[in-house]
Amino acid sequence: MSDLGSEELEEEGENDIGEYEGARNEAGERHGRGKARLPNGDTYEGNYEFGKRHGQGTYKFKNGARYIGEYVRNKKHGQGTFIYPDGSRYEGEWANDQRHGHGVYYYINNDTYTGEWFTHQRHGQGTYLYAETGSKYVGTWVNGQQEGAAELIHLNHRYQGKFLNKNPVGPGKYIFDVGCEQHGEYRLTDMERGEEEEEEELVTVVPKWKATKITELALWTPALPKEPTSTDGPGQEGPGAESAGEPGEEAQALLEGFEGETDMRPGDEDADVLREESREYDQEEFRYDMDEGNINSEEEETRQSDLQD
Repeated sequence: MSDLGSEELEEEGENDIGEYEGARNEAGERHGRGKARLPNGDTYEGNYEFGKRHGQGTYKFKNGARYIGEYVRNKKHGQGTFIYPDGSRYEGEWANDQRHGHGVYYYINNDTYTGEWFTHQRHGQGTYLYAETGSKYVGTWVNGQQEGAAELIHLNHRYQGKFLNKNPVGPGKYIFDVGCEQHGEYRLTDMERGEEEEEEELVTVVPKWKATKITELALWTPALPKEPTSTDGPGQEGPGAESAGEPGEEAQALLEGFEGETDMRPGDEDADVLREESREYDQEEFRYDMDEGNINSEEEETRQSDLQD
C-alpha cells in the first residue's frame, strides 16, 4: 500500500493573502488565534505567530485531506495527524513538513505500519501488519523498503533472517510451533523464462531456499553449555545429549522433502501442511514473490500521480 505524503498536497503559503479573521500584532501580522480561507480553497484554523502558522492548528485541503497538529513557521513540525483523500492516515512525528521520527500509518486496506520514519519514508525499525492474513514483518527498513535483519511472523511459524531489496537473502531459519527449526539459506537465482521472453534484457531474480538441517527449538540462554564430565563414563554423554540437536518425529516429517533447494518463501506453507505434503511434493518449487511482505511501488506511484492531478 502507498503512503501518500504531503509533498503531493502542498499547503499554500499565506503571507496575508485570502480572507482572515483573528488576532494580529502591532505590526498588523496575523498573531494569535485566527481563521483563514486561502485563494485556492484551502482553510486553516489555529495559532499564528508573526504572520505564520505556528503552534496547534488544523489545515483542510479542498480535496478533503486535512492535517491536525503542530506547526513551526508554516511547516508541519512536532506531533500531528494527516488524513489523506483516500482515507488513509498518518499519526506521529513531523519535521520540516515531512513524516520524521516515530509514527503509525493506517492504510485503506487496514494494514498498518508502526515504527521509525526518516524524511517521509519508513526507515529504521518498524512493524508492518498485514490485516488480511495477520502476518507481520518486524525488523529493519531502508528508504521505505524491507531491508536488513527481520522476522516475518505468521500464524504458526515464522522466518528469521536478512532482507535485501524486499527479498530474503543469505542464512536464515524457519521456526515452527510444532517444536522445530529448519535452517538454511536463500540464494538469489534468475527466474526461468519461456522462449518468447528470451530476447528481453530484464532478468527477474528470485530467492531460492536451500534447507540444510532440522533441529529442535534453540532456546536462548545467557549461560554457556556445560562440557561433558569424566564421571559420565566411557561412551556416555552429558544430560540431555540424546535430544540436543536431534529433531523429533514431527521435525523429521518436516525434513523429508526439503533436502536440497526449493523456491520457498517465508510463510508460504504452514507447518501442518508441510508435514502432510512433504512426501507428495518432495522437490516441488514454490515461487517467492512476497505477496504478503512487499509494498507495490507501482501502485504507490500511480496513486500519488492521481493525487497530483
